Amino acid sequence: MRYRSLLAVAGLLSLVIFAGRAQDTEQAKAERYIKESESQWAEADAKGDTAAVERILADDFVGVAPDGTFFDKTEEIKNTREDNGNTLFNHVNEVKVRFFGDTAVSQGSETWERRAGEPKKGSYVWTDTWVKRNGKWQIVAAEDLLVPESAKKSHW
Repeated sequence: MRYRSLLAVAGLLSLVIFAGRAQDTEQAKAERYIKESESQWAEADAKGDTAAVERILADDFVGVAPDGTFFDKTEEIKNTREDNGNTLFNHVNEVKVRFFGDTAVSQGSETWERRAGEPKKGSYVWTDTWVKRNGKWQIVAAEDLLVPESAKKSHW
């Protein structure tokens, strides 16, 4: 009888460990997806990649631009389509992701340069809120801040 109890406890413990590892694997997979998607969104203007924006942003997405104005998914897709090659590049420098169940917060920075407009080059720091709905991760909220030239350094 004692042997059966030990087997049952060992089996239960193995199941708990396996479930924990599966959850860690899913979270690592989600983190990779979020980081890759952040890079794809940053590069979308230079590439005119509206499909990436469509996939990454939720239909109820709301963003706050560096000047304090709000924008939605439709406006972001329109701006990406109409950039007309003005963005020479926009690259993500770093991304940190933290999970809270089916919500994730990603924070990072990116560096960009444009052909025209002021400023011509610069950096943003940003916070994006991701939610997992129907099995897929999408951004529901974003806030971008323009980094003053004198403040450009990493805090991580």
